Amino acid sequence: MKKILIVDDSPAWRVFHKNNIEEVFLEADIDEYKIDLTISGREGYDFVMQNNENPYDIIISDLQMEEDFVPKYAGEWFVEQVKTFSKYFNTKIIICSGCYNIKQIAESLSVDYIPKRLAVSDINQYKSKIIENLGL
Repeated sequence: MKKILIVDDSPAWRVFHKNNIEEVFLEADIDEYKIDLTISGREGYDFVMQNNENPYDIIISDLQMEEDFVPKYAGEWFVEQVKTFSKYFNTKIIICSGCYNIKQIAESLSVDYIPKRLAVSDINQYKSKIIENLGL
């Protein structure tokens, strides 16, 4: 079973990710999957800790969420925390954000990324990124 964690403070973006990932699974004829939705970096971290023995296959995280982690973005803090868990070394992480320096942040964290503007303007590229990271 594939497990996905979506971390975004925007309800619309959580629905966007969930719906498109469900379409990817439907098109790949995969019916055993679980998608968890969280609203902050801190809540995402709690879900990662609760699922440490059976880690997520992919995590999609926004960068700009709660402001508790200044000068870092909450998503940056969250990704750094996930990378400390040995069980999560093989988990694919995609940052999906409207942040102007998303590429530099993703590269510094050694994770994949897709700008939100691209996700909405080119849904096929967004889905391809999901498919690639899930290894489908």
